Amino acid sequence: MAHWAFVYEHPGSDPVRDRHRLGGGGQDTELIPVPTASDAAEIAADLVREGVSLIELCGGFDTATVAAVVAAVDGRAAVGHVTYSVESLAAGARYAEEAAGGGASR
Repeated sequence: MAHWAFVYEHPGSDPVRDRHRLGGGGQDTELIPVPTASDAAEIAADLVREGVSLIELCGGFDTATVAAVVAAVDGRAAVGHVTYSVESLAAGARYAEEAAGGGASR
């Protein structure tokens, strides 16, 4: 069975308690929140030890975080990073501001 994970930042989350697992169709998928971007590399290394062979990272992670995850898995899993089209950059910036508490929610 293929086992992969999507890792995203969610302040105040617990990567063990708050993860969600979906199974079926020969695929095991985990949705893993991390409280800060700096936690992503350690969690990724743990996921590889649990048998995850593909880790997708949320587009909100910066390239330094992506590089840290790639180093942490040391070739034992593929690492992908979601990107956003140029047309969505302004909306993404607004979301980041709102998530940081600096803007009004819609």
